[in-house]
Amino acid sequence: MPTAIQIDDLVKTYTPGVQPAVDHVTLCINPGELFFLLGPSGCGKTTLLRMIAGFIDPTSGRIGFATGAAGGVRDVTNLPPNERNTGMVFQSYALWPHMSVFDNVAFGLTIRKVGKAEIARRVGEALEMVQMGHLAQRKPNALSGGQQQRVALARALVVRPDVLLLDEPLSNLDAKLRTDLRSEIRRICKGSGITTVYVTHDQKEALSMADAVAIMQSGKVVQQGAPGELYRRPKSRFVAEFLGEANFIPGTIAGAPGPGGRVSVQTAIGTLQSGNTLAGIAGGGVVVSIRPEAFRLSAGGGTPGGVNQVRGEVVEGTYLGEIAQYAVRVGDGSMLKVAHLNPGMVGLSARSQVALEVDAEDVVLLPGG
Repeated sequence: MPTAIQIDDLVKTYTPGVQPAVDHVTLCINPGELFFLLGPSGCGKTTLLRMIAGFIDPTSGRIGFATGAAGGVRDVTNLPPNERNTGMVFQSYALWPHMSVFDNVAFGLTIRKVGKAEIARRVGEALEMVQMGHLAQRKPNALSGGQQQRVALARALVVRPDVLLLDEPLSNLDAKLRTDLRSEIRRICKGSGITTVYVTHDQKEALSMADAVAIMQSGKVVQQGAPGELYRRPKSRFVAEFLGEANFIPGTIAGAPGPGGRVSVQTAIGTLQSGNTLAGIAGGGVVVSIRPEAFRLSAGGGTPGGVNQVRGEVVEGTYLGEIAQYAVRVGDGSMLKVAHLNPGMVGLSARSQVALEVDAEDVVLLPGG
């Protein structure tokens, strides 16, 4: 049965009086979930992962594993790594260079004194799961980076861990291989049914692979949820900016919510209607966030009286095949980033007059002003 992970008020302080590396983090990771810890370098995500693994002792707080059995939640806070039944895939893969692929994968079973026949069967299954069975007798230095990453994953899976932990496993690979392996790692992790915690600073990895994501900043979890929820409904400028490009426009709420809960916001580029507001934002100064791809772009004047319509002039454009990126100067001189999907063979040229429209649900209000 898959394991749930319960983290309660976890703190790790290396130096008294200095900002904790992990600052009062509470998380509940569901059984069988592919859960991502996402954030910039130094935010505490790897420290949190290593505390789950048992490599770092917390200063305070609690870590529990729950299998749903009658025993309830097992407190693993102070257990050594070898008593937690976790599997770890390191950033460097940490394969033994003098051992074959088979022996690297079998290592954890060997030290557990599993019988030879059982080792052969389980190593064979693990290598087939990662599509490396045909290379079982190769040495790691004869493998590509992607193949070494698969061997490291098989080595972690073969011991049948309750929890699988991955510390930026794709960071040493080139961009194309990272993209190719995202779906493969998700397939393997979800196919195994093992609860998986995956650390990365790459938002595209998190958005394309995760069931759920916790975004960390300065040791704290600042927002948690499904990838689409975080991208479409960020709760802060940090989250919106970290997950991708966005236009940020200062504004002031003009009045009480209208029909459908929509709010009118006065901004330098005009009055905008927003159907995507945060609880607690009742008035005053806000920041409007709009993703570049949320704009509908049309040449010329657009539809008269269109909702959330802004007119402007193209300053520059970049054609990228599936999208074209434009910088558009609107009436007050503000510059907006616009991504035009499927633009065809000919893009708009500089000084082209355009109209931009955006749905109220894509006009996100954030705290600030």
